[in-house]
Amino acid sequence: MPIAWIPPLLQKLTNGQGQIPTDGQTVRQVIDHLDAHYPGFKARICNEQDQIRPEIAVAVDGEVVTSGLRTRVNDASEVHFLPALAGG
Repeated sequence: MPIAWIPPLLQKLTNGQGQIPTDGQTVRQVIDHLDAHYPGFKARICNEQDQIRPEIAVAVDGEVVTSGLRTRVNDASEVHFLPALAGG
């Protein structure tokens, strides 16, 4: 079962949980599973075109996703949602 890692900035959506066991074989299915249990999660991660928001990076097993929501995950995967950092 993949584990979703939720950063502190988004944990208000997940009742303070930072690591959540989830279901899915793609990043899209992981996000949909999280949204089913924590309504509003998908809206914070995806835009109106059903793409990962530009201010969010998603990493699967330590690699930043380049193929978007289609990216495959397996039962041992870690899926990290990383908000962009502002500054300069």
